[in-house]
Amino acid sequence: MTNSKKQEKNLLTQDVKMDACANFTMNGDIIVCPCPWEKDKQVTDGGRVRYRAGVEVDADGHTRVKRYRDGENGPKHDVLYETVHGVVKMTRPQYPPSSNGRRRKQTEFVYMVFKYPKKLGLTLIKSLYQEEADEILSYLKTRREDTIWE
Repeated sequence: MTNSKKQEKNLLTQDVKMDACANFTMNGDIIVCPCPWEKDKQVTDGGRVRYRAGVEVDADGHTRVKRYRDGENGPKHDVLYETVHGVVKMTRPQYPPSSNGRRRKQTEFVYMVFKYPKKLGLTLIKSLYQEEADEILSYLKTRREDTIWE
């Protein structure tokens, strides 16, 4: 985890109890504002905090905001190899459930993604693709694992 991401997660300074009013708008937005006598309390370290969350609102107005657990399981792909316009990624090992309760063989998928700007032109993109694809395939041949192509 990079330093900026650690810093981003620490923007909330502490658990703060404060009086607030909640406005429920017609488009589904909920606006929570602290009451005027709570102006001296600081919730963040000075900046705005944005996070994804699930909101539950009861009929009597009790509202719970629970943040999604973004990024706690790590990245979805591991980068294996990069070229100028391409990258080879592999999914993290997954163990699909089996019907008899035993653990099945782990599955991993390898993705090759190429991104070229349109301004290069079709002939240049084709030649760059061929060079980078050869470079990536030679890398894949050096790996000790068996790659099964489907």
